[in-house]
Amino acid sequence: MVRVKNWAQKHKRHKKFLRLAKGFRLGRSKVYKQVRAALVKQGQHSYKSRKEKKREFRRLWIERLSASVRAKGMSYSRFIHALSENDIALDRKVLSNIAIAFPAVFDKIFDKVSK
Repeated sequence: MVRVKNWAQKHKRHKKFLRLAKGFRLGRSKVYKQVRAALVKQGQHSYKSRKEKKREFRRLWIERLSASVRAKGMSYSRFIHALSENDIALDRKVLSNIAIAFPAVFDKIFDKVSK
């Protein structure tokens, strides 16, 4: 009886991973064992970076808001506290976009909060 090694399936799997490693350098794009290790590490970095991206954007929105509010003579923390006291439920992303794109609208929000 002939021994079946399942070459076709293995070859297909190897090609799939090699295709995913396109753009990697040296053996990390050609040697299957190194490709697998590189792809695992890439997945770890991708997962971590998706979490960090959210932090970085929140930090950016806070910096923009802080700069806009300081120009009007109030600190960021007092502004956020005043927003919550006045029941204005806008998140930092929206407030940041308003401050940049629509300064007149942001002025109205600031006037309502600073009273």
